[in-house]
Amino acid sequence: MEYHKYGLTKRGKSICPDCRRKTYVLYIDNSTGDPLHSSVGKCDRADNCGHHYSPQQYFTDNHISFDNKTEYIPVPKPAPKPQPSFIDKMIFEKSLSGYEKNNFVQWLGGIVGNMPASEAIERYFVGTSKTGGTCFWQIDLSGKIRSGKIIIYGNDGHRRKDVLPPVQWVHSILKLPDFHLSQCFFGEHLLVDKSKTVAIVESEKSAVIASIYLPEMIWLACGGSEGLGAEKCAVLKGRKVVLYPDCGKFRKWSEKARELSKICAVSVSSLIENNAAEHERQSGYDIADYLVRFSLSEFNSEKQDEAQANVRQSETDKYTAYLSFEGVLFIPTPPDKETTFTVYPSVEAYNKRLETPSIIPISDVDSNGMKQVFINLKTLTI
Repeated sequence: MEYHKYGLTKRGKSICPDCRRKTYVLYIDNSTGDPLHSSVGKCDRADNCGHHYSPQQYFTDNHISFDNKTEYIPVPKPAPKPQPSFIDKMIFEKSLSGYEKNNFVQWLGGIVGNMPASEAIERYFVGTSKTGGTCFWQIDLSGKIRSGKIIIYGNDGHRRKDVLPPVQWVHSILKLPDFHLSQCFFGEHLLVDKSKTVAIVESEKSAVIASIYLPEMIWLACGGSEGLGAEKCAVLKGRKVVLYPDCGKFRKWSEKARELSKICAVSVSSLIENNAAEHERQSGYDIADYLVRFSLSEFNSEKQDEAQANVRQSETDKYTAYLSFEGVLFIPTPPDKETTFTVYPSVEAYNKRLETPSIIPISDVDSNGMKQVFINLKTLTI
């Protein structure tokens, strides 16, 4: 299709210089929408007037170079944003069975017991594919099914490395035409409960497991370390949120927390970063790996062993402080812990009381991206 640089405007008319009627259509520059000149145009009274002063004649009269072959290529308008596609409810409902061949469900029951496992599977609507894979459905806040992520697990609860691709999507397997995948959080449908703090992990498996051990929070999965996009996180507006990054992702998610702080009250847990051994760091250790070390009964016992105390961040025997990337220690000053920070240049300076700390207003420091550390209230050391 040929596009000309100049054309007659479709907006309004001017006074014709010949017949003096308001019937004169000006030529405009199609790249800007501006008139070429107030005299360059065409009277639409073709039979009675017929005045026509073309761009070519204007350039000739004014000794301006004019190439009639020059084409104007308009800047295309941005395509409208495609709307999310959804999975038919009947397809979803057919997957909510066959758990005897679902290795993840069977493994989970062996770890936490059949009843807690069954409750978690029902809570998240975990399904089973025709091949025995585990289907983690993404159900949004309005109850619509965005799609399902299918992962094949072995009897040990780990992904099978011999199965490719490692992840499949329901809409791809079904070859649904013109399907636009717009992901939401796994577990997003649980946000209808507005009374609980929201906890976010990377993997769907970890969200299901953590919800059993720590049911006082709503556990969501974002599907990967890059899964905290602005569009997806909009549902967190006004919520209290704790991020639980996999080992090695603490700094990355701390930076992301700064962005999320514009829409929700967010903090980043350093539990995994502080407790992982080197070989665990190499393998991408996460909170589920930490929790399944303990039986559910042990974890929930009144003794509240060290593992449970770390996760729940009990204030009875420890005090939360913040460590900047430069190693500066910020301690919320008692008793209100909301007005000022007591600041030491390092953890060592605090532990050994090497110098007098400084006091600064809390409002002067953004602690969202800092690493959380804990002061032992019995020894007053970190």
